[in-house]
Amino acid sequence: MESNASSMAHVFLILSVMFTLFSSSNGVVKGAFEENFSKSCPGTHFKTSKDGQIWYLTLDQVSDCGFITKQSYRFGWYSTKLKLVGGDSAGVVTAFYMCSEVEAGPLRDEIDFEFLGNRTGQPYLIQTNVYNNGSGGREMRHQLWFDPTLDFHTYSILWNSHQIVFFVDQVPIRVYKNANHTNNFFPAQRPMYVFSSIWNADNWATRGGLDKINWKNAPFVASYKDFTIDACPWKNPYPACASSTTQHWWDQNNAWHLSSKEKIDYAWVQRNFVVYNYCQDTVRNKYKPQECWLNPLD
Repeated sequence: MESNASSMAHVFLILSVMFTLFSSSNGVVKGAFEENFSKSCPGTHFKTSKDGQIWYLTLDQVSDCGFITKQSYRFGWYSTKLKLVGGDSAGVVTAFYMCSEVEAGPLRDEIDFEFLGNRTGQPYLIQTNVYNNGSGGREMRHQLWFDPTLDFHTYSILWNSHQIVFFVDQVPIRVYKNANHTNNFFPAQRPMYVFSSIWNADNWATRGGLDKINWKNAPFVASYKDFTIDACPWKNPYPACASSTTQHWWDQNNAWHLSSKEKIDYAWVQRNFVVYNYCQDTVRNKYKPQECWLNPLD
């Protein structure tokens, strides 16, 4: 499957060296992990390959593990390659997400990729979610068309004032629109930090919490590489790149809508891989949320 994200590759550079972050305002920023990220786990739970290009995050009964960018951003393109925990991973969640607050406070904005582990032989589920001012409940769940534990695959978020698009290997699996800026549940006002983590969520992640982590299989290791950010770095009081100046590819017309090819790919995903869509949950939502009336293909 191909998408417009790949056709726009000439306007941004996908990393070959993982310790490079790209900022569309400040050019190329290069440096070691410590210059760009902060860890939230013991050193024993965060390792790198010998060449420094793969990061290994470990979960066991001692600790979980994660990292966060030192810089926050508003709008742009955020991407990483990830290989998920293999085997029996029930109860384990691996995440790649964005949040407006370092400590995930009660009034946060958030954009989530969460990978929900499962028993051996059962498929991984991807859960995406959007929070605005502390309220979430906008979950969608998808199965994948490949085994995400065998090799690295690319997971990306496009965020601008018009839409949030979740991509898997450059295929759009979810579009969350802000069409005509009528969606009151769209996080557009605050910059966000970028996070990645692996953690114990066996109270809800697999079959609603029925399947718990089997700690005999620990440690659980998720592998990351090719972390990419092409976005507007936040600087108080308000950076020029946060406005819709259309000077950056992620804030131009082609990034406000899916391309014709992307629409085909998106429809294929909707037909074959959607497991849950909150917009169709009439038990949970007596009234359909406002944004559910927006056409993701507009």
